[in-house]
Amino acid sequence: MKIGIDLGRRTISVGWVEDRAVRVIHDAPTPDAADDVLACLDDLLSRVPMGQATSIGVAVPGPVDGEAGVVRTLPSVSSWTDVPLADRLTVCHDVPAAVQRDANCFALAEACYGSGQGVSPMVGLVLNEGIGGGVVVDGTLLTGCTFSAGAFGAAPYKDGRYEHYCAGQFIERAYDTTVQEALERAEDGDEDARAMFATMGTHLGRAVQSVLAAVDPACIVMGGALRHAHPYFEDAMWDELEAFSSPQALETLSVQLSQLKRPAVLGAAALGSMEAA
Repeated sequence: MKIGIDLGRRTISVGWVEDRAVRVIHDAPTPDAADDVLACLDDLLSRVPMGQATSIGVAVPGPVDGEAGVVRTLPSVSSWTDVPLADRLTVCHDVPAAVQRDANCFALAEACYGSGQGVSPMVGLVLNEGIGGGVVVDGTLLTGCTFSAGAFGAAPYKDGRYEHYCAGQFIERAYDTTVQEALERAEDGDEDARAMFATMGTHLGRAVQSVLAAVDPACIVMGGALRHAHPYFEDAMWDELEAFSSPQALETLSVQLSQLKRPAVLGAAALGSMEAA
């Protein structure tokens, strides 16, 4: 039995993963103090049969040292600094443990269980308030020297970064509305709301060109809340992609939407299992 943990900004989730699916899940709101986060994690783990666990993996929405098993910071927990979480979990539960960025765990989940199975290279893009990304080649997660490989949204673009224009913060900043509100309006046929997502899609198409140039993937899997706006940004994204300098890369590219439930938990579980191998 593999344990996957999603140490989210708003919610901590602990899942028992078996037979390629999350069999049991326990959630709790993410506390705002480091000690309370660790106590909450201990409580959630006490609710699953840890005696049957073979590994633990943790998906983190912030920087990590994957080799040392250290979570550098948590965006919503200011008191969290350089916590050796993998070692702590191993000492407490006597199983191998690993930590990794949540976008990397998403990519790993798609490569192992989702739309990225059997294709390489594959890229996972998580479209939420910002853009996260991960790259898997021949079943191996590419983490880079500082475990930040795949952070495509951090690349400079216009007067900021790609994620300032290709994600939820663009909708909120440029149009003074939330993604959820804009999505509901678009689904109701509001042309202004659909135009918002189309404009975002143009920027996203330029970001994906950077992904193509860097990785030349066979498949890109899009996840996150903004994937639900795909019908409204898809055409604009592909129109922009047509300008890419390598037509062959577009001919072989498949862009898929994630169908997985709890991908961060699944990817974390896969990460922990690889650590145990």
